[in-house]
Amino acid sequence: MLKLKKKMYIAISCLLLVCSMCANPMFATEARDRTEVLRDIDEFMDRSMKANNISAASLAIASNDEVFYAKGYGTFADGQSVTGDTPFPIASLSKSFTALAVLQLAENGQIDLDAAYASYFPELSPQDPRIREITVRHLLNQTSGLNDKINPDMTRNPQFQSLHEANRLLTEVQLVHSPGTAYSYHNPNYVLLANLVESVSGERFTDYLKKHIFEPLGMSHTFSVTTTQQINENKTIPLGHYLSLGRSIEQTEPLWFIEGPAGIVSTAKDMSLWMLAQYQGRLVSPALMKQYHSSGVIGPYGMGWLADQGKSSGRTISHSGIFWTYKSEEMVYLDEQMGIAVMFNSGLNAFVNYSAFIDGITDIIRGEKPETSFLNGRNMETIMIALILATLIWGVYAYYRILRRKKRLTISKLILITVGRLFPILILLSLSPLVTFIGGGRVLPWFGIWTTLSSPIIWLVVWSLFNFVHLACYVYIYVENKKNSYA
Repeated sequence: MLKLKKKMYIAISCLLLVCSMCANPMFATEARDRTEVLRDIDEFMDRSMKANNISAASLAIASNDEVFYAKGYGTFADGQSVTGDTPFPIASLSKSFTALAVLQLAENGQIDLDAAYASYFPELSPQDPRIREITVRHLLNQTSGLNDKINPDMTRNPQFQSLHEANRLLTEVQLVHSPGTAYSYHNPNYVLLANLVESVSGERFTDYLKKHIFEPLGMSHTFSVTTTQQINENKTIPLGHYLSLGRSIEQTEPLWFIEGPAGIVSTAKDMSLWMLAQYQGRLVSPALMKQYHSSGVIGPYGMGWLADQGKSSGRTISHSGIFWTYKSEEMVYLDEQMGIAVMFNSGLNAFVNYSAFIDGITDIIRGEKPETSFLNGRNMETIMIALILATLIWGVYAYYRILRRKKRLTISKLILITVGRLFPILILLSLSPLVTFIGGGRVLPWFGIWTTLSSPIIWLVVWSLFNFVHLACYVYIYVENKKNSYA
C-alpha cells in the first residue's frame, strides 16, 4: 500500500510539473541557465541583424515582475555602441500610450468614451453631419470613417504645426463611411485623441504623458515629440536608415506631424517597464484595463493595440511601428506575463520581416529553437542584384539582336511588342495605388514607396529603360521597312 501511495505521489508530482510548465512557458527559461538564454538571444539578434543589413537595434524583455533583459546592439554612425539606455523612436507603439491617457481621463470622469468627439469642441461646424456622430471610442478603435484617401496623413502638405490644427480637418472632410461601420487604420484619429487629452486635461499633451504615465512607471528616459524633425535633431538617437541593394543607407526622416499617433521616443529599459505595467494592473481600473486590452467591435484593433487570443499563447496585445528610417515591434503575452519589444534604426522594407525578431526571441525564451528563413533581407537583396544584372545582360543582348533583325515588322506585331515593353512602366506607374491597396488603404508618399521598395524600383527602372531603347529600335525598323516598300 505504501509503495502504491509512493508511486501515486510520484505520478501526481510529475503531472503537476508538466502542467506548471504548460501553464507558464517561462518555466523553460527558469529551468535553464539564465546566462545561456541571454547568450542565445544575443546570438540570434546579431545573426538576424546581419541577415537583414540592420546596423542598430534595441531589445526589451519583461518577464513576470522583472525587467528580464534590456540591451542595445550595433553602433551609431560614429562607432559609439548602442545600449539599453539608447533612445529609439517607437513610432506607432505610441498609440497605446495615447489610448491610456484617454482612459485615465475617462476614469476621472472627464471623458465619456461613448460621447461624441464634437461635444468637447462646440466650435466645430463640419459640413458632413456624420462628423458629429464620431465618438471617442470610434477614434480609439479606428472606425471613425476617416481614411488616408479623403484625409491625407503622410502626404499632407503642409503638415500640421500643432494639435489644435487637427480639428480643422473635420470642418470640410467628407467621411468615407459612417462612424462605427468599418475599420480603417488612420493616424489622425490619434492626433484628434491627443488633442482631446490636451483640451480636457488643460495640460500640454507631452507634459500629460510625462506626469501621468512616464514618471509613475519610472520611464525616466522616455519623452514625446511633435514632429520627426525633433528626432532628426536629437543626437542621442541613432540616425535612421533605409535598405537598398544590400546596403544600409543613412537618411533623416521626412517631416511628419506625429504627436499622438507616433511621437514617443523610448529606451529598452523603459519599454520593459511599460510592458510590465500591462499585466500588473497599475494603469487604470480592472474594468477599463479589460477594455484597454480587448479588440474593437469591428476587427482586432482595440485601443492602441491589436488584441488576440491563441490556443498556445493565450491573450496577447501587440503593435508595430513604422517610419521610413525606423521600425519597432511589440508583443505582450498577458497570460504568460511576458513582453518583448524591439526597436530598429532601419525603416519599413519589403524584404525584412521585423516581426520574426519577436517570434525568434519568444522561441528561445520558451526553450525552443528559433526558425530561420531563407527569405531574409540579405538573400532577397542578393536575388534583386542578380536580377538587375541579368536584366542588363538581357537588355544589351536584345538590343544587338533587334538591330540584326532581317524579318519585316508588321503594324500588328509592333503593337504587340509595344504593349509587352510597356509592362514594367505600367507597374511603376501603378505602385502608389498598388501599395495603398496592399497596405489596407494607407496612402504612402513617394519617398516611403522608394525606401520600402528601392531595389525592386531600381530593377523596374533598368528594365523600363531598356524597353524604351528596344521599342525605339523596333519603331525605327518599322519605319525603314515602310520606306523601303515605297521605294
